[in-house]
Amino acid sequence: MLKLFKSLDECLVSSQSIKSEFFKIFIALSVISSKFPIGVETMYRPFSKSFIKLCKKIVIITYILLSFNFKTFADENQKSLKVGLLAPFSGEYKDIGQSIMLSLQLALDEIGDDQIKIFPRDSGFNNSEKLIQSIESLREENVKIIIGPISHEDFSKVLNYKDMIFISPSNINPKIQSNVLSVGISLESQIKSIESFIKKNKRKKTIIMYPENKYTSLVDSKISNININNKKIFKYSADPKILTSDIEKLTNYKQRKRNLVSRVKVLEEKDDEASKIELKRLEQKYTIGKVNFDSVLIIDFGDSLKSVLTSLVYTDVDQDDVLIITVNQWFDKSIFLENSIKNLYYPSIDIKNFEKYKNKYFKTYGVQPSEITILTYDALGLIYYIWNKKNHKITSMKDFIIKDSVKGKIGTFNFIDGKLIQKLNMYKVSDKKFIKF
Repeated sequence: MLKLFKSLDECLVSSQSIKSEFFKIFIALSVISSKFPIGVETMYRPFSKSFIKLCKKIVIITYILLSFNFKTFADENQKSLKVGLLAPFSGEYKDIGQSIMLSLQLALDEIGDDQIKIFPRDSGFNNSEKLIQSIESLREENVKIIIGPISHEDFSKVLNYKDMIFISPSNINPKIQSNVLSVGISLESQIKSIESFIKKNKRKKTIIMYPENKYTSLVDSKISNININNKKIFKYSADPKILTSDIEKLTNYKQRKRNLVSRVKVLEEKDDEASKIELKRLEQKYTIGKVNFDSVLIIDFGDSLKSVLTSLVYTDVDQDDVLIITVNQWFDKSIFLENSIKNLYYPSIDIKNFEKYKNKYFKTYGVQPSEITILTYDALGLIYYIWNKKNHKITSMKDFIIKDSVKGKIGTFNFIDGKLIQKLNMYKVSDKKFIKF
């Protein structure tokens, strides 16, 4: 009797090896883990030149296998679950394809079902011609379910293949399309967790701030329906030289500083003990008076985020009174170097599962995984889960839209109003630790 699993975790229980030299070669490849923002399209930095030179022979052999050894990697058994993979195995971003392949091998090992057959194809990156050739090649193999493409910019091409289903790690748009499902950690999912967090902490006025850059129009559309009472939108310059001035305006810094100077002058003319104590206390401050908000959501990442955090501290925003929240974090320990912020809050995936995944990946391959690979790892688990639930037959995207909550390594997600929404945890960065809040 067919066993229907209650969760993706339950699916991933045993081990299996793909009978192909493909992965034996990949084990020797070192994958550099770059820091991806969660809420915007993920990019991957290429290998260093020295590493590419070192692995040149291995890479050449790998591409030969990709081109000519598909029959070894996946057979024609009609009863099997055929899953295609569209990823860049050549060009500037070939390392992301290699990293994704390793994640799928790890998922296959844990699923332990040799009915799953993987058909990898080199789709390049933002290469329409190569992408279409790869899709046509998979169609010839009668592969109907595809992991990929990795970029939402390719969605317009794959939408033309109505007889195929594409599961993409992109996080730009969680809306379920006719044949495309994005499983990346979307900004919508993060905002839902933040909405609950702000309400739970009874905040009365929230500033939603983000930079004027190429993502501005995207963020505009994402936050238009955000369910937070008494909110204000504040856009700041992406230029660090102008940023501090923008934050000063937001926090009314100059007036609060003048208030401090005036108060100090008054106290200096007094000689009573209470005035002396207050004067000594004010010597440690930059301003007097509170800002006109009690929580701030910063939709930014990387060095730009760190610049905003520094500016908030510079303008004397009281961190005991104001919740400082951000997005787009993959438990990046470089945030610890930003010592000016005592407590920073953000939504993210399940940290325990993420650490377990990274440790197993490292133990298996001897290299650290890129963050995006946990998404493709879960994508294969999702496909296998639906395949079992639908009696070994997936016919359309409708098969993926189920009422049940689905649990994967990144956490739990549901299909809500035609979108895939992840249930994320809130974390606090404090004392150089990530603390589940």
